[in-house]
Amino acid sequence: MPEKTVAALRLHRAARIDDAIHAVRERWARRRGHLPTVIPYTGYGSTTRIRVLGRVLLTKQPKPGSRAARTLQRREERVRGWRSFTSVPVGDVDVTIEVEGIVRTVQADRGGVVDASVDVELDPGWHTITMQTAGSDAVEAPIYIVAPGTDFGVVCDIDDTVMVTVLPRPFLAFWNTFVLDEHARIPTPGMAVFLERMMAEHPGAPVIYLSTGAWNVAPTLSRFLSRNLYPRGPLLLTDWGPTHDRFFRSGREHKETNLRRLAVEFPDIRWVLIGDDGQHDEEIYGEFALDHPEHVRAIAIRQLSTSEAVLAGGRSKLDQLPAEAATPWIFAPDGAGLSDGISQLEK
Repeated sequence: MPEKTVAALRLHRAARIDDAIHAVRERWARRRGHLPTVIPYTGYGSTTRIRVLGRVLLTKQPKPGSRAARTLQRREERVRGWRSFTSVPVGDVDVTIEVEGIVRTVQADRGGVVDASVDVELDPGWHTITMQTAGSDAVEAPIYIVAPGTDFGVVCDIDDTVMVTVLPRPFLAFWNTFVLDEHARIPTPGMAVFLERMMAEHPGAPVIYLSTGAWNVAPTLSRFLSRNLYPRGPLLLTDWGPTHDRFFRSGREHKETNLRRLAVEFPDIRWVLIGDDGQHDEEIYGEFALDHPEHVRAIAIRQLSTSEAVLAGGRSKLDQLPAEAATPWIFAPDGAGLSDGISQLEK
């Protein structure tokens, strides 16, 4: 039996239905003249290996005389707001990546997401790579290279940690889908200063924003972080919808998998893990700290207000974590309190 047929038979029924719907939408979009577009995301890596992130979508050509046509706006710049959710993803397509003159070809997954590792030789700091697929323009993606010997880093949640959502969890996805203006989002008091202070004390340290949000909102979240003076860093988000083996992907598994991956990619770094007490951050971070104590410097948890906790569906329960946890924990309602707690640890 052909390999692709065997793989298809192993897909969850919901995933097969999802693929069929995408196939119909893709044929319809191509007949209407929509073209492949690579949406680049910020990547990261070491001096010898990088993680490249992006997504391939079919996007509509601008009408002659429209603002986008008059300003020669690039295709990837037009995929903003609700268009990032209505655009059709192109799955299982080859994407060409060029890094400092070295060309590599990787493949987007069934949802059009590019998440690939590429061997390189790069100096520490920020670099720019290009990404392109057949029929698309070449786009630039920033990549942050962590210097060898770096021993400090930050992993930070987004919703209710750096950004106050003040919404019931069931409505959060709707908000992220249809209210995508970064001006409508509220930064958590003191959190940007807290993160920036840690970066000033540890120059060159990476900041990774790890969230269960969808890749569709990555451009908006990036603009929000930049506008509110949060340190620059890659976003690790997820692709909504069925996976090969389940009806809906697990946000918890997404965070656990990426934490383990970061521990392997940067064995010398001890991370400060930042989250809130409205989801499963305490439990996820606590279990990771027990399994990999050598990779965790501290866990900082933003305490939600009573109203925020009610909207979030309650608080996670720290007393359910193993009592033998030796990692320092810091709790505060805002960035100023967390900053004071970290400062006490550093003394």
